[in-house]
Amino acid sequence: MIRLALLFTLTLTAQTQFDIAINNGRVMDPESNLDAIRNIGIRNGKIAAITTQQIKAKQTIDAKNRVVAPGFIDLHAHGQSPESNEYQAHDGVTTALELEVGVPEVARFLNARAGKARVNYGATASQGAMRTMSMRKFESQRPAWRQSDDFSFNILNTGRYDQISDPEEYTLLAANLERGLREGAIGLGVAPQYYPGASREEIFRVYQMAARWKMPVFTHVRSMTPDAFQEALANAATTGAKLHIVHVNSMSLGALPFVLDMIEAARKQGIDVTTEAYPYTAASTFIESTMFDDGWQDRLGISYGDLQWPPTGERMTKETFEKYRKQGGFVIMHMMKPEWIRRAMAAPFVMIASDGMPFSARAHPRSAGTFARVLGLYVREEKVLPLMDALAKMTILPARRLEAIAPRMKQKGRLKIGADADITIFNPATVKDEADFKKGLQFSTGIDDVLVNGVPVVANGKTVPNAFPGQSITGNFSPTH
Repeated sequence: MIRLALLFTLTLTAQTQFDIAINNGRVMDPESNLDAIRNIGIRNGKIAAITTQQIKAKQTIDAKNRVVAPGFIDLHAHGQSPESNEYQAHDGVTTALELEVGVPEVARFLNARAGKARVNYGATASQGAMRTMSMRKFESQRPAWRQSDDFSFNILNTGRYDQISDPEEYTLLAANLERGLREGAIGLGVAPQYYPGASREEIFRVYQMAARWKMPVFTHVRSMTPDAFQEALANAATTGAKLHIVHVNSMSLGALPFVLDMIEAARKQGIDVTTEAYPYTAASTFIESTMFDDGWQDRLGISYGDLQWPPTGERMTKETFEKYRKQGGFVIMHMMKPEWIRRAMAAPFVMIASDGMPFSARAHPRSAGTFARVLGLYVREEKVLPLMDALAKMTILPARRLEAIAPRMKQKGRLKIGADADITIFNPATVKDEADFKKGLQFSTGIDDVLVNGVPVVANGKTVPNAFPGQSITGNFSPTH
């Protein structure tokens, strides 16, 4: 009876017409640990078959000698424009989320992306921007901010040195954050290093709000010192909030081993904390931020010559630093050692996320090459971690971080029947990041085909024109999740 049922299933599979068939590929699924030659059938944007049998389809992709993996999930992508999405897609990304800083107007952000996104998108509610919007002294600016297409940084900067100091402002902050969650935010974006006016009490209260709403906090910690991580971990432990710490590599610098030990110990004690890293020795932020207030050289352990100005590629001097800080814009900071990055890549609980910047031709190369760099440099060349482990850091681990509060993520980050057909196909022998600090952004190579919700956005290494299948990823406070 079992043999007859299996024969019927295989015959049906062979005869069934699929929209797309991916044949002869090395299918690697970190959730099930499947690593074998299989054929995948896609219908109506979903994976409908995974089989050893050849299958028929309207369109066929021959994946011989290539890996077929779940589409990569980037939890930390500031680049949310069509230009940014194209580079992300060529890096194998099928979902790119703005979770660190978040956005002040979640509904406006989601509506602006609808029908225009190559990859899936979503965001947190920005505590940094919403705290400014909640302060009495900025009341007259609120209507303009509510209609602005500036999705965080300028609003956040306006009130960065100011404190929330009375119950009315706390109440309004809570109302603003809850509004963001009801509009579809995937948690709260909390980045106190960018607004030093935020007291420890304020940040603690925000963690309390997150715990009450059962929403995670995605945090850029208060400073590049271990005590900043201790603050975040203590807030999570005492409130019960779920916690994700962004770019552990650039925030801990030489203290990385200690910080990773703290996070691992917290996890063993049952604290719901995760973290991420990007595979570069340089960081990037906006030059007018509080990170470059007085004493930055001592705090960061770098000087003017370690700063690079993306529009020209030049290294800075005291004079050019002062000039560009008045002008404003993003800066690249060469500040980490290769061994720190290797340590982060090897840690089993550290996810991969790009911290990709808003689009500019000479933006930090992580905006275009993060995932290919891990696969090419840290897996193939330096053998810092096995391929399956690297894929888990890019797919199932970020999906699991989100799926309790963003139900759509239960169907992403894995290859199984019924899952969304977000799929990345690459050549493990040739995959490589091409973007660098001199040439600027370049498409990664060796990532040949990328499908988002069953629609090709990269085919044979080329951008598929007019393909915008990206859909919103929203939290479970939203009525449309």
